[in-house]
This record gives sequence, C-alpha cells and structure tokens, in this order.
Amino acid sequence: MWETLFFWAFAIMAVGLGFLVILLRNPIYSAVALVGNMFSLAALFALLDAHFLAALQVLVYAGAIMVLILFVIMLLNISDEELGAPKRTATKAVGGVLVVWAALLLISIFGALVPGEAASIGDGFGTVTSIGRMIFSKYLLPFEVASILLLAAILGAVSIAKKKIW
Repeated sequence: MWETLFFWAFAIMAVGLGFLVILLRNPIYSAVALVGNMFSLAALFALLDAHFLAALQVLVYAGAIMVLILFVIMLLNISDEELGAPKRTATKAVGGVLVVWAALLLISIFGALVPGEAASIGDGFGTVTSIGRMIFSKYLLPFEVASILLLAAILGAVSIAKKKIW
C-alpha cells in the first residue's frame, strides 16, 4: 500500500513539475523545476529497486546536466525586458484545450484498466552490468549523439555570449 501511495505522489509531482518547466517564463525557475522533476524520477527508480539508476538520475541529470544548463542560462543573461510580455494567442488556447482533452482521455483509459498482477522485471534490471551492456551496445549511437548535441549547445551559448560582450 505504501509503495502505491509513494508511486502516485512522485508520479503526480513529476508530471506537475514537468508542466512547470514548460509554463514558467523565467528560465532559472524552469531549470529548478526540471531539477525537481529529475529527483521525482529518481524516486520512481528507487521504488522499482533500481537504486543505481536512481543515483545516476540524481548525479548525472540533476547534478551535471543542470549545472551546464544553468551555466548556459547565466552566460546568456536574459533579462525580463528581452523576454517580453507574455502573449495570449489562439495557438496557446488550442494547445490548452488539447492538453485537457489528452488528460481526460488518459484518465478514461487508466480508469478502464482492470487491476491485476504487476509485470515482472528481470533480475538484472538497474544493475551496473545491464546498463553498461545496453549503453555500449544497443544505445551507443544515441548516447554519442546526445553528447555531441550537448557540446554543440554549450559552444553555441558561448559564441552568443561572446558576441554580446564584444
């Protein structure tokens, strides 16, 4: 019973913080909401007995990646004047209606599910060996592409900030 309660609490927290990442106008507040989202996901991994994945989630994403993102945000030094006033457009209204529709659809789908026995996961789920094998065999290309994208983002932010200085 406690696991189910914690699961729903962390799941709702993760979804709510994910919405805040999108909805908040200040990039610093969005980054802090993203850190909270990463901690919620780490707690969900811990509930699955994947403690190594939970620790990686906190160390890699909430730690290293968020430091890089905050560094880029601080380097760009975006002011409130540059952000401009919030605009209310028809696209945002349609997006809001679609989000509500999708939420109601998901609620109806999950409400119709019959509770049963949970799916079993393998014995090696979340271990260092299984993660290493997956990253360096099946997911090697996406892993390397993600590292190149992060490098390109940092280089772009530095070049934009350098133009503002000179």
